Order: sequence, then structure tokens, then C-alpha cells
Amino acid sequence: MKIAIIPARGGSKRIPRKNIKAFCGKPMIAWAIIEAKKSGLFDHIIVSTDDDEIASVAREWGAETPFMRPDDLADDFTPTVPVVAHAVQACIDLGWKIDYACCIYPCTPFLQVNDLIASLDLTLAQDADFVYPVTEYAHPIQRAMRHLTNGKMQFFSPDCEMTRTQDLEQAYHDAGQFYWGKVSAWLEYKKMHTDGLGMPIPNWRVVDIDSFEDWTRAELIFKSMD
Repeated sequence: MKIAIIPARGGSKRIPRKNIKAFCGKPMIAWAIIEAKKSGLFDHIIVSTDDDEIASVAREWGAETPFMRPDDLADDFTPTVPVVAHAVQACIDLGWKIDYACCIYPCTPFLQVNDLIASLDLTLAQDADFVYPVTEYAHPIQRAMRHLTNGKMQFFSPDCEMTRTQDLEQAYHDAGQFYWGKVSAWLEYKKMHTDGLGMPIPNWRVVDIDSFEDWTRAELIFKSMD
């Protein structure tokens, strides 16, 4: 059995209620649920939340909420793995025989079915603990600079100041969309990133929505894709 777990707590600070805030005509979480359903990969699509309103919206869009997340796993500092491990165990306690669980973040309007399928194929082909999408940094990280209080700029890696950008090694970052994982890997609290494989996706459809500016940019990109 394969399940999707969408972690969606109610206490978002920077964008209040962002998991169910309207995004291009639908609650934000609805876009993740829709793509998960469209993929046909999952026996169950679960939303792990501590919030009754989020749970209700999730059910309206076709997800299940067979349990509520405990408060100690719903604060600002709780990492993803314990939340997913709790959800996986709760589902096992229901009698479900689960092989793989895919954690899908709720604020992922650029999630694509093809990526879910390709990453599962990679997971199975490589017998990987985890597989997740990654994308290239738009600019070489070796040329990153800090802005000093006197207005001057300072390279983090001064030895790369005179190196051509095309000669620097390409760097990647987590796309922040989803993570396929073996049930055993989730329950053993393995590290998603260093114990997993990265699957590159284009950076033009990766937006980390943490501020109202991010939200506006994401909506503009989303509408341009219609």
C-alpha cells in the first residue's frame, strides 16, 4: 500500500491560515490533494493536522483525516520526519499494511503528477529510503555575498571572486514539494536529505511560499501557466 501524507498545521505565522487561504480560486491545500488524487498512486490521501477547519477543508477536497495531530507535533519547531512518522504509525494502527508513504507539503501549487510518478519509479528502481525533488540554484552559491553594515559587499568564498560563474560547480537545493519514503525509513527517523536521492526538476516552478511577496509571485507564475 502507498499513502500520501499532507502535513498541514493550523498555526502558520508569516501567512496566517496559509494552508487553506484561497490561491487562484481554491484553498491552497486543495492543489496538493488534487494532484495526489490525479496521480492514481495512492490508496489513501491523509492530511495530518491539529486544526478542525483544515481537516474539514481537506475532506471537502477528497482527503482523509482519520486522526488529529497532537499539539506537541504542531509547533513552529517540529521537523517533518516526526510528523510523518506519527501519521504512518497512526495508519498502521488502523490496520493498514503500508509499504511507502509520500509526504506532500500543502503549499505546493506547482506539484506535478509526472514528478510524483518519476520519483516513485526512482525510489523502486534504486531501492532508496527516500527520493525528493531538487532544483538548481539560480546563481552559483560560491559567489554568494554578505552585505556589511558599512554598505560594502563581501564574498563568502573570496577565492571564487575572479572565477567565471560557468566554471563553478552547480549546486542544488530541496524543492520543498514532496518526499517519497519507505515506511521503515520514516519510522526509523532517517534523514530525508542525506539518506535520500535527489531528482532534479526545473527551478522556474519551484517557489517557497513563506511571505506575502512569495504568494503574489507564485500566483503570477501559476496564472501564466493556464
